[in-house]
This record gives sequence, C-alpha cells and structure tokens, in this order.
Amino acid sequence: MLSSFAIIIIFGLIGGIVFTKLKLPDLLGMLITGIIIGPYCLNLIGQDILNISSDIRMISLIVILLRAGLDLNVQKIKKIGKVSLKMSFIPCIIEGIIVIICSMLFLDFTLIQGGMLGFILAAVSPAVVVPMMLDIKEKGLGTDKHIPSLLLASTSVDDVFAITLFTAFMGIYFGSNVNMGIVFLKIPISIIFGIFLGICIGIILVKIFKKFHIRDTKKTLILVAISILLYCFEDFSKNVIPIASLIGIMSIGFAISEFRPVVAKRLSKKFNKVWILAKILLFVLVGATVNINVALNSGLIGLLIIVIGLSGRALGVLISTHKSDLNFKERVFCMIAYSPKATVQAAIGGVPLSMGVASGDIMLAIAVLSILFTAPLGAIGIKNSSYKLLKKEY
Repeated sequence: MLSSFAIIIIFGLIGGIVFTKLKLPDLLGMLITGIIIGPYCLNLIGQDILNISSDIRMISLIVILLRAGLDLNVQKIKKIGKVSLKMSFIPCIIEGIIVIICSMLFLDFTLIQGGMLGFILAAVSPAVVVPMMLDIKEKGLGTDKHIPSLLLASTSVDDVFAITLFTAFMGIYFGSNVNMGIVFLKIPISIIFGIFLGICIGIILVKIFKKFHIRDTKKTLILVAISILLYCFEDFSKNVIPIASLIGIMSIGFAISEFRPVVAKRLSKKFNKVWILAKILLFVLVGATVNINVALNSGLIGLLIIVIGLSGRALGVLISTHKSDLNFKERVFCMIAYSPKATVQAAIGGVPLSMGVASGDIMLAIAVLSILFTAPLGAIGIKNSSYKLLKKEY
C-alpha cells in the first residue's frame, strides 16, 4: 500500500507539472496519469489501494467542497440565488431526458434502462468544476457577477438530482413500488435538510472555535472529520430523513464564512495546502477507474448519445440563465463549465452491471467514455475560455 501511495503522488505530480508546462489544466495530467498507471494499463497501483479508492476520492472531494463553502456568503447567495437554483436541476433533467430518448432509439433500451443511463450521464463533476472555479475566482475572472460562485453552488445540487433519479429508476427496474412524485419531493427535502444540518454544524463549530483556542491546522482536521461523518450519516438516515450531505458539507464552510469571516479566510489557506495532496489522490484514482477498452466498446453510438446529451445540457444552461444579468459570452462559459463528467460516472457507472441489469455493460462503457471525452475537453475548455469569455475584475 505504501509503495502505491508513493507511485500515485510522484507520477501524479509529474503529470500535473507536465500539463501545466503545456498550458493545460494540471488535473488533466493527473487524470491521464491515473489511466496509465491504473489496473487497465501498467497496473502499478496495488489492489489494496484500489479497494479503498472510492473512500479516498470522497475525502478529497470533501476537502474541495469545504474550501468552496468557505468562499460563499449571504451577499453572493442573494445575487446568484435564482439562477443557481435553476442551474441546479434544469440542465440535469433536460440532459437525462434526451439521453433516455436517444438510448431508446439507438440502443433499443426500455424507458427504465434509459432512465438509468440518462441520470448516470446527467451529473456534472464537482471534482473537475469546483477546483477550476476556485482557481478562476482567484484570478478575478467573472467575479463581478459571481459566476464562479454560481457554478460552485449549483454543481453539488445537480448531482443530488442525478443520483436520486438514477436510484429511482434502479428501484423501478427491480420491482420496487417507486412513486416518482415522492422521489421528486424528496430531492428538495434532502437539499433543505442538508443545508440546515450543515449550517447548524457550522454555527456550533464557530462557537467552539470562538470559546476555545484551537490552532487552524487542528480546525481544518476537525472540519474534515465532521464532514466525513456527515457524509456517512446520509447513508445511515436515507430511509428516514433524506439528507444531501455534499450540500451540507459546503454549508458548513458557508456558515463559518458568514459568522467568522476572518477564520474562514485563514482556513481557506489551510485547505489550499491540503488540496495539493487531495487533488493528486482524487484525479489519479478517478483516472485509475477508467478502462479504455470498455469505453471503446460503446463505439460511435455511445459518443453520439453523449454529445446529444451535452447539447441538451447546454440548452438547459441557456434556459436557466435567461433573463439573468449574464451576457451571451458569460452564458456560453457556463455551458462549457457545466460539461465535465467524472466523479459520479466513476462512482455509479458500474452499478447496473454489478446488479445484473440487462445491458449494464453498455451503460458502463458509455459512462467510462463520457469521462474520457468530457473531463479532458471540459477542463481545457474551462481554462481557455475563461480568459476570452469572462471579464477580469482585478
């Protein structure tokens, strides 16, 4: 296990540096490094690490979500609230529906099979979008209209919709009596409970940090540990109270930023340092899940479905930003920034196959292909278009 960690860190760093020199996103270098040293290519990562890969990736994602939350405040939420709300579900639902239709036409899927594939593909990747938005914000791009914050706030909620609807279609496939009305009702309930619980935890931590002198490094560790417990609590409570834990984790950071902004700024610097390691682990291990041979099995039909689905997502972004204060260039940037797939597809793409769903192998192949196709192009598109489409404030 130790040698695998060393290999991941060394090769991940090298991959990131090489791509930075090429003026490409470093996370793209780490992702490709993961593919190369992963089990489907050079096989340099031990099985013991791969067995806990999903947990390591989630901890890394928690780090960047906390960092994102520490950057939000009430003033920003007020300015982006309505557009962010629409961005949270309209693009996801439109993309999911279009993929359902395409899979029924091109792959002879049933409505239920199409629903599973549709909402595997419909989730945007917070692992790609969130760190890139933080980087863009630090460069002062689009900050006059809070565009990075808009995409930060929308991304995690988008995933809640996609995962919930995927789970619902899975339940229908296996004969569960799933009421889609209740499913849609659970989504806002889970988001509200997640935000409420996150803010409550954040307020409690603010009071503790105010009363007791705790070093910022220890505060950072406490935040990560509590966020992990909140994520675990979501699975424990899902049959009683649905909780969107990723939103809750971001809300913890938001509460600290709102009530103790000075502390939030110091903690942001700490999380920036932690993110150096977390980024390598996250993207190298996401890359390690990618089986290129499986992706190629989906062929041109799979790529066509992905592209048409992304067109639907782009339409959803245009609808969501209609009548907002964003100009056309800024709306185009939002379309590009909302395209990368990686985290959710790596996590649930293989679930239908493992559960014995008919055509589960095709779903996995298309999910893997979506990572290979959209993560690199999306990351490059976000970086390059940000300078051309967004206004630099400072």
